[in-house]
Amino acid sequence: MDTIFALASAQGKAGVSVIRLSGPQALPTASKISGGDLPTAGRALRVLSDQSGERIDEALVLTFAGPNSFTGEDTVEFQVHGSTSVVSAMLALLAEFDGVRLADPGEFTRRALENGKLDLSQVEALADLIDAETEAQRIQAQTVLAGGLGALAERWRVDLIRAASLIEVTIDFADEEVPVDVTDEVTALLAGVVSDLQPQITGVQIAERIRSGFEVAIVGAPNVGKSTLLNALAGREAAITSEYAGTTRDVIEVRMDLAGLPVTLLDTAGLRETDDHVEGIGIELAKKRAETADLRVFLAEDRNDIDLPIREQDIVLKPKADLLSDVPGAISGKTGQGVDDLVREIGRILKDRAGKAGIATRARHRDAMKAASDRLMSAQEILKRGPEFYDIAAEDMRSAIRSLEMLVGRVGVENLLDEIFSSFCLGK
Repeated sequence: MDTIFALASAQGKAGVSVIRLSGPQALPTASKISGGDLPTAGRALRVLSDQSGERIDEALVLTFAGPNSFTGEDTVEFQVHGSTSVVSAMLALLAEFDGVRLADPGEFTRRALENGKLDLSQVEALADLIDAETEAQRIQAQTVLAGGLGALAERWRVDLIRAASLIEVTIDFADEEVPVDVTDEVTALLAGVVSDLQPQITGVQIAERIRSGFEVAIVGAPNVGKSTLLNALAGREAAITSEYAGTTRDVIEVRMDLAGLPVTLLDTAGLRETDDHVEGIGIELAKKRAETADLRVFLAEDRNDIDLPIREQDIVLKPKADLLSDVPGAISGKTGQGVDDLVREIGRILKDRAGKAGIATRARHRDAMKAASDRLMSAQEILKRGPEFYDIAAEDMRSAIRSLEMLVGRVGVENLLDEIFSSFCLGK
């Protein structure tokens, strides 16, 4: 296997840059650059020189002996001064050694997967952690990266292997007297796994929202102050405001961190009857986005003025509180009246929903768990039909086990790997 290298820190000038080297030639190559032997696992301050002996930099060199490294291989990290010139010189030097090449995107992490240092769900969580913008995203990614989903899948797998083995023993000794009736234990094992799977399957949708962001749509008639409210929430002039109705024709999006959650605010076109073709397109788009939004903030003088069905937890406020005299439930983006209360209410609602998220975070996870759950419920029904159908129930259990193994990347995921790792940077 080739030894690979890449810049592991961000591109551009910095105080310190980290260059990672991993593979069978990592330690010998680093020793040549450092002018002497390096500890198999440890740290050393060394002068780094090219093959002609010309000094490149003085750096902290960290060594990790496989399998006790991120990739599971011998690994070296050079912490050099973050000059673009130093980094370029180091990368060019490493490329000169035989058997050493620049890493492909995500190749360090792929080797960690192949060497059993991470499972596939942890790889996905690592990508999520790198992309995390809010506290909720960080916490969610860290939970999976720490092995939470893999531990659950392994517990389910162990229970199902136990259940399948009990049934198969019954099949193998069908012509003999089996001393213990295993049906009750098998049924209990299957029921326990199905019970665990259901909240995780349900929670994926919320977990995906934590990853990608909740959508909150501001909805109402023209000229009720939707764009002014959006600007107040965003803290900047994100949308054009004027005294003329129908100014907003498209959906304006502003992404922000709200109560530690990623939230995209949507300013939509005013809802009204119109003969203007372009405005009509904007109104239809506004209705579609409002229907799919996680939460809607309606600005209306009267609830009866709202021509969209109001869902539970939707927020209805009276607009332009600055023109009213102490009316409860009113808001003004112009003066800021009620804006802080709205932010707190949105945060409360979305944090309550986020609390229902499971450990599983992706549609792929949901599909694998749903497939396993379906097969187990089928096995439960088949068991009720008697011992002559146990072989069919056992096959359903084995199918469920394979689905859970796909969850963590043990089988059947080769077609996913290139897509997953292509999103990583070179140094990861």
